[in-house]
Amino acid sequence: MPHLKDELKKRKAFDSLEQEAFLSVLRTCSVLAEGADELFERFGISATQYNVLRILRGAGAVTMEEGIKCGDIADRMVSRDPDITRLLDRLEQRGLITRARGAEDRRVVRGMITPAGLKILKELDGPVVELHKRQLGHLGVRRLRELIGLLELARDAKVKVKS
Repeated sequence: MPHLKDELKKRKAFDSLEQEAFLSVLRTCSVLAEGADELFERFGISATQYNVLRILRGAGAVTMEEGIKCGDIADRMVSRDPDITRLLDRLEQRGLITRARGAEDRRVVRGMITPAGLKILKELDGPVVELHKRQLGHLGVRRLRELIGLLELARDAKVKVKS
């Protein structure tokens, strides 16, 4: 099993155990994302676009009344995208989502998933589950639950960088 230090071809020790853990999380994310990116690329979408489609489908956002405010979509993203408007523009241009302004408040724009967006997700459902099983299934249930718990603890710290 390769160690991070070897993967990065690092000669000196890490500055701290925390630094090694942080870099290990980033490296793992990168490796796992590569597999997902390859899968999504075959369907002509990115991981962030997939995330938006999943958010809209999960919320049942298929009509204006059920549509999700664009700002709320951004808040639900797994990875924050600083330009949610362009991301939604690209999905709308492909016919995977639609957007509409509210009748009562024209400032509010809601996003909805289209039948074409639902079709892509349906086609991806099985392959995504299989990808995750290939990537992480070897850890087993106990280790996966432990990993999830540790990552939740790390995220819960919400430590901000001091200026």
